[in-house]
Amino acid sequence: MKIKTAHYEYMKGKILPIMVEISLSEYQDAGLSEKRYRWDMSYKAGLTTFICDEIYPYANDNHIDTALRKITNTK
Repeated sequence: MKIKTAHYEYMKGKILPIMVEISLSEYQDAGLSEKRYRWDMSYKAGLTTFICDEIYPYANDNHIDTALRKITNTK
């Protein structure tokens, strides 16, 4: 994973509390993908500016998605 450990931990700390409120099964029941769930969790966690400012200078969407996949434990 290309995302720096400190950035990954920050993202994880912001996303995990949101996942308690919104489950993956709710998304699946609505016909939405796991990828949509991962990225929505990052948005709902308020990570958009952080990702743009801190992560995009050295990583791309594929790298970010790998980190989000690991955080959310999705495929």
